[in-house]
Amino acid sequence: MVLGGLVPNTPLVNALVIVAATAFIWVGSGWLEESADHLSAYYGLPAVVQGSIVVAIGSSFPELSSVVFTALDGTFSIGIGAIVGSAIFNILVIPALSGLAADGPLETNRTVVYKEAQFYMIAVSVLVVTFALAVIYVPLPEGPALAGQLTRPLAMLPVLLYGLYLFIQWQDVTDHDAPDAPTGIVVGREWLRLAAGLLVILVAVEQLVGSVESLGHTFGIPEFLAGVTIVAAATSLPDALVSVRTAKAGRSVTSLGNVLGSNTFDLLVAIPVGVLLVGSMPVDFAVAVPMFGVLTLATILLFAVLRTDLSITGSEAYLLLFAYVLFVAWVVAETVGATQLIKGV
Repeated sequence: MVLGGLVPNTPLVNALVIVAATAFIWVGSGWLEESADHLSAYYGLPAVVQGSIVVAIGSSFPELSSVVFTALDGTFSIGIGAIVGSAIFNILVIPALSGLAADGPLETNRTVVYKEAQFYMIAVSVLVVTFALAVIYVPLPEGPALAGQLTRPLAMLPVLLYGLYLFIQWQDVTDHDAPDAPTGIVVGREWLRLAAGLLVILVAVEQLVGSVESLGHTFGIPEFLAGVTIVAAATSLPDALVSVRTAKAGRSVTSLGNVLGSNTFDLLVAIPVGVLLVGSMPVDFAVAVPMFGVLTLATILLFAVLRTDLSITGSEAYLLLFAYVLFVAWVVAETVGATQLIKGV
C-alpha cells in the first residue's frame, strides 16, 4: 500500500513515489557508506571486511525484511525468488556499473577473488544442498513431486556456515596491521548516522517495492517476472548505490566486498531467518534449482572476470551486463512458457 493509503494508488502517484524513494535511498546509502568508512577506520577494519560485513549487512536489510514479511504472510516462495533474483542482479549488474563508474579498470585483489568469491560459491552450494535435504527427508505428500518442508534444524545449516564466514573475517581483522585511528571521529555520532541511514533505506525500499509491485499489477506484468527482475533490482538499489559510490572514490575492494558479502548474507542468513520465525516453509526444488543454476553460472562468470588481471575492465563490465540481459530474456521466456525449465511458473 503506497504511503499507508494516504495517497491515491494511481500509476502517476506510484511513479512519483519511485522517484522520491530512490532519492531517499541515495541519501541513506550515502550516510551508510560514510559512517561505515569512518567506523571501519576507527576500529581498524580491513577494506574487504568493511565491505563484506559492515556495509553488506546494512545494505541487505531490504532483502532481510522482504523475507520476514513474506514468511509471516505465508508467501515465502516470493521472498526466495526476490532474493535469488537480487543475488543475480548483484553479481552481474553492480560490479559492471562499479567498473564503468571507476576511473579506469576496477582493481581487485586475491583476497576478494580467493576468499570472498569462492566462499560465496560455497554458500550457493550449501543452500541448494539444504533445499535438497528438505525434499529428501521432509517431503510434501500432497505437493509437487520435488517439494519438501524446510524446517528449523535444516535452516540452521546455512546459518552455521555464516558463523564460519564471520570467524574467518574476525581472523582477518586480528591479522590486519591497521594504522592508527584517525582523529576527529565521534563514534557515537557515526553509529547514530549508520542507524539513521539503515532506517531511511528500509522505509524507502519498502515504499519503492510497493510502488513497483503496484505498477506491475496495473500493466499486467506476471508476478514471477516482476519478482525476480524488477522487485529484485529495487531491493538491490542500496547495494548498487553504495558499491558505485565506493568505486568512484577509488575503494574498489570495499565495492566488490559489498557485493559478495551482501549476497552471502542474503543466502545464508536472510532466507533461513524466515524459516526460523515461522517454524517451517515449503520449498519447490523444481523451481529453486534452475534459478540457483543461473546464479552459479553468474558467479563463475564474475569469478573469471575478477581473476583476469585482478580487475574489471570496461569490456568485461559490458560482458556482465549482457549476461544479465540474457538472464532477463530467459525469465521472460519461462514466464510465457517458451522453455518450461522452471515448473509451475
